[in-house]
Amino acid sequence: MFEPWGVLVILIICPLLGGLPLIAWITYALKRKQLSQLGTKNISVSAAFYHGGKVVGILAVLSEALKGVAAVLLSRAFFPDGSSWELIALIALVIGRYWIGRGAGTTNVVWGFVVHDPLVAIFVSFFAGISFTILQSRKVVKFGVLLLFPLFVTLLHLSDIPRMLAAVALAALMAWIYTRIPDDMNLPAQEAQTESQAVLEFLRGDRTMVSLDEELDAAIVGEKAATLSQIKRWGYSVPKGWVLAPIDDPQGLTEFLQPSELSPLVVRSSAIGEDSENASAAGQYETVLNVTSPEALQAAIAQVKTSYNHPSAIQYRRDRGLNDTAMAVLIQQQVQSVYSGVAFSRDPITQQGDAIIIEALPGSPMQVVSGKVTPEQYRAFVVETENSYSVQLEGEGRVPQSLIKQVAYLAYRLEKRYHGTPQDIEWSYDGQTLWVLQSRPITTLLPMWTRKIAAEVIPGVIHPLTWSINRPLTCGVWGELFTLVLGDRALGLDFAETATLHYSRAYFNASLLGDIFLRMGLPPESLEFLTRGAKLSKPSLQSTWENLPGLGKLLKRELSLEKDFKQDYHQRFIPGLSQLAQEDIDNLEPAKLLARIDFILELLRHGTYYSILAPLSAALRQAIFRVKDSQIDNSVTPEVAALRSLSAIATDAKQVLQEFEPQQVFEQLKQTPEGEKILEEFNELLQDYGYLSEVGTDISVPTWRENPQMIKQMFVQLMQGNEPQAGAKDAINSIFAVKRKRSFVQRRVDIKGRVTEVYSRLLAELRWSFVALEKVWLKSGLLRKTGDIFFVNFDEVRRLIVDEDASLIEQLDELVEFRRSQFVQDSEIIQIPFLVYGNTPPHPLAPSPLYSDQILQGIGASHGQAEGRVKVLRNLQDIPEIDRDTILVVPYTDSGWAPLLLRAGGLIAEAGGRLSHGAIVAREYGIPAVMDVRGATWILQDGQRVRIDGSRGIVELSNDLRPE
Repeated sequence: MFEPWGVLVILIICPLLGGLPLIAWITYALKRKQLSQLGTKNISVSAAFYHGGKVVGILAVLSEALKGVAAVLLSRAFFPDGSSWELIALIALVIGRYWIGRGAGTTNVVWGFVVHDPLVAIFVSFFAGISFTILQSRKVVKFGVLLLFPLFVTLLHLSDIPRMLAAVALAALMAWIYTRIPDDMNLPAQEAQTESQAVLEFLRGDRTMVSLDEELDAAIVGEKAATLSQIKRWGYSVPKGWVLAPIDDPQGLTEFLQPSELSPLVVRSSAIGEDSENASAAGQYETVLNVTSPEALQAAIAQVKTSYNHPSAIQYRRDRGLNDTAMAVLIQQQVQSVYSGVAFSRDPITQQGDAIIIEALPGSPMQVVSGKVTPEQYRAFVVETENSYSVQLEGEGRVPQSLIKQVAYLAYRLEKRYHGTPQDIEWSYDGQTLWVLQSRPITTLLPMWTRKIAAEVIPGVIHPLTWSINRPLTCGVWGELFTLVLGDRALGLDFAETATLHYSRAYFNASLLGDIFLRMGLPPESLEFLTRGAKLSKPSLQSTWENLPGLGKLLKRELSLEKDFKQDYHQRFIPGLSQLAQEDIDNLEPAKLLARIDFILELLRHGTYYSILAPLSAALRQAIFRVKDSQIDNSVTPEVAALRSLSAIATDAKQVLQEFEPQQVFEQLKQTPEGEKILEEFNELLQDYGYLSEVGTDISVPTWRENPQMIKQMFVQLMQGNEPQAGAKDAINSIFAVKRKRSFVQRRVDIKGRVTEVYSRLLAELRWSFVALEKVWLKSGLLRKTGDIFFVNFDEVRRLIVDEDASLIEQLDELVEFRRSQFVQDSEIIQIPFLVYGNTPPHPLAPSPLYSDQILQGIGASHGQAEGRVKVLRNLQDIPEIDRDTILVVPYTDSGWAPLLLRAGGLIAEAGGRLSHGAIVAREYGIPAVMDVRGATWILQDGQRVRIDGSRGIVELSNDLRPE
């Protein structure tokens, strides 16, 4: 019985020993830090070094090493030395370390194996050392060791099959854990404890020669280098390059590269956070060209690193709300450019349509982005079919059109690679190869907003009050459902940004939803489904498996939907609606009306949950069981029920009035007892369904009870013969047959109908409450016109009632009139773009400009309009007083002008294009800018009043001069 007891002891004690959080205790005791709440949340040796420092790290190594040794020695207390049970003990230890202790168990296995089989340990260490020296890859060596040690165990112990199997099992377990647990070695080294950075570098296997051929982490080497490495691995041509992480010593790399006149290098910035979706940092950091000696390379690296702390770069980060991080350096072979330039996969000025904007010149790409030279401009449109593509081109110049078409297709493909996110691409052509020098998101075109789905859920032009209520309700429930599925992966997502208004219409945040889709493991084309209408493929089995716990919770909600809704229907909604119906709202004071509104909103919060989940559930069940729309009975839906009842009343009315005048139907019905009965039935229907309106989700739209004209017109049309098809009755009978077969689907459709009824009734009660409040405020003079209350948002309503906000009361008239004017203007827009890029889209139907002697034409580089006084500034020697009334006129712009642009009202430049640094910075600051206005610094005079339109690229002159 000795050995069975040994098995039991090993399988119980070793997992508990592995789960013992010694590292967490040591770190907390010495540094008062909770590792479970920091970084990757691992409780590991590397985390101890990273967050606790050298002493904590060394103690962590010792504690975990002792665990591995203890597990092997515990096995030897029951079994012979070198038995397979020693490896099984390590397996049990690692399981406990992973499931309980939240660590990988590498240190435990290494030291335990040294005690278990020193000879194999020596062989593995020898080959691992050689491999690391040659391959210089920590990842390759880590997984290579997991292949080596079972191999050596097999070679040295051919007759011990249990030992061989245990070694393979241990290696497989470790490999699986490595794929499941984040690596603390990938955390940014510059954020580690200073005293342990050298040790961390040693543990990470960091080295001075990291190439673009590897898979790089943006958190360590910056977005620019990481993106280029990714593009290169996709198969695009990227110049060979090497990366210095912020803590790397450049000495080894400079000795290895040996640049020369025949093989020049370019040294570029790759700051942590640069070229990200939050900030482009265009032109903020140094790039050094034509580096031809080791000494020049050392100096260039230092120059690029120093540029991170340049005052203008620091100011840029502050303006964008970015944290200070560190500078990685990218060194690449310099392309001998014949032609070069930049390309935007989407037009950053119109922010609409599918045009690809390309700027190009013979020679270096630095000419284009510098803003000192006006490049050639091209617009291209890519049309792709299943087996081919074509490029339509607008614009001519010295650059071959075949090359421009190549660039256009490159931009198109890279945007698709990044799931529809617009890309800013720097390229160069050496006579043979089209090289990608950079690709980054166009920050001013993010986030992307889509009308897909939104146009169906919240259609039409929307008033501020309606939106201030609908948005938090809808975004809150979607956020709850997404969080239910994603769990911890929902951290960092702001579900309040799920929707917004552009042109007073609802748009959903395609960028945020795309991020959610990716976190949920849905296919990459999910974002293109929202932005381009692409078809969705099925998610992978792996992503489905990863989301299984969350999907299980969602399924549980779906299965209990009917029971939950019935419970809320009887205990919450019916009593609430009865209470609301009994109140005489015309005699309530504002405070009482606000309390009533809050009560309705609380009911709506619960109702919104069902209004989203019930249609989703019905649609999913209908798709799963392949039930056709024609087989579904929607009679419970209030709009359908109302129309059927109205149709029946109209049929009876036609029998009463064999002949009638459409304009006089209701007067004619009053003339007979039968007609009076018809009118009573019509009024009862209006009473039953008076809560409905043309747009059920918009409380600014009058209900049928308030404005029965529409329902009366529908009644007359039905009497004139515009009624449901004759076969409708037969269809209904067939529906009931299907209902018996498809009750699983039909029950959800019925719930959806009842939810719609409850939700519509609550919204009607909400509208009537606001209308009653408006009457009070019209009487007191707080509001001027009927409908004004719908131009005040709900937070302002609360401030007016609860706080009696004097400043808001003072500016209320002006605020309402401004919003009403904007609403009317937006209502006149007919063609609403399907996609909107960025948070401040231009007017979709900008009128064509009229040109005269008083207008200068340039290139629109940052949309918007501004009017102010000219200040001509030919250099940065004498900086004048600048404010929002100042329109800066400059010969060109580069990164040094950024602080001035932040303070100015607008920018006019004699040279440059849409993609120059000045244009990019102007767009990021939201300042209208017009580039390539020839002779602007001489034509325009200080103090002259001008009006600029950054969308159309025009400057309107005035003879109004103010003495300087």
